[in-house]
Amino acid sequence: MQWDSEIRDFKNYLKLERGLSENSIEAYLRDITKLKEFCQGENKSLEIDLVTSQILTSFLVTLSQFGLSTHSQARIISGIKAFYKYLMIEKRVANDPTLLIDAPRLGRKLPDTLDLFEIDKLLAAIDHSKLEGPRNRAIIEVLYSSGLRVSELTNLKLSNLFLETGFLRVVGKGNKERLVPIGSEAIKYLNIYLKEVRSHQKIKKGEEDIVFLNRNGSRLSRVMIFTLIKNITIRAGIKKKVSPHTFRHSFATHLIEGGADLRAVQEMLGHESITTTEIYTHLDKSYLKQIIEEYHPRS
Repeated sequence: MQWDSEIRDFKNYLKLERGLSENSIEAYLRDITKLKEFCQGENKSLEIDLVTSQILTSFLVTLSQFGLSTHSQARIISGIKAFYKYLMIEKRVANDPTLLIDAPRLGRKLPDTLDLFEIDKLLAAIDHSKLEGPRNRAIIEVLYSSGLRVSELTNLKLSNLFLETGFLRVVGKGNKERLVPIGSEAIKYLNIYLKEVRSHQKIKKGEEDIVFLNRNGSRLSRVMIFTLIKNITIRAGIKKKVSPHTFRHSFATHLIEGGADLRAVQEMLGHESITTTEIYTHLDKSYLKQIIEEYHPRS
């Protein structure tokens, strides 16, 4: 069995049957390619159907020796397991060598968040005198107001804005659609951007329905969103590492801390499993500890 042809078929499967995004597909393929290079290196020339659990274990030991983090190792194992699961479904292999392979245990890392004061500092650091100022303000307002992923923001469409009723239609992971509420401040600055900036732009063909555009009239890239947020964070004097996902984490954390229903937050974030959303219930434990120390009679 040839690696290249099977990897190509796996890519089509992920795209057509699983409906994964290009970024997710590329991540899967990078992981499988690492295994392919290991199996074909050092004169082994092993094809897919000859890979055993012992060979996979040697591969993982090699990754560890190269200093790959446990999170990266776990992601690669997950990708390889998905690959062999696909091969079993398609009856391309008789045995699944990943069944005896366990991913390394991961500690549950709580995501960084911003408090309200820090969010206000970020918003105040945006230079509205520049052409991109109103757009950048609208971007951060929408990220924090609706908890969007960066890919959901860059692909947000005008036809999916229902600002009169306070909702956005978002296309998330696996091309799943969901309706997400948007707050009044975000609507205000989104309208300013649309009416005062975007309406005067020359828009590239095919991008007419995209909300957030660069100076050339094309949709913004993920890298551009990360860069503009990084620059605003520096101007605001905030020392935390802030990314688009930080606003998503902050959105969820502030809702949970304010007493929002966990199922409602799950729906708004587009989490498939509520266990993913439950991480936000642990974010305020330092506050709970403070309450115990201040008010418990035997603390």
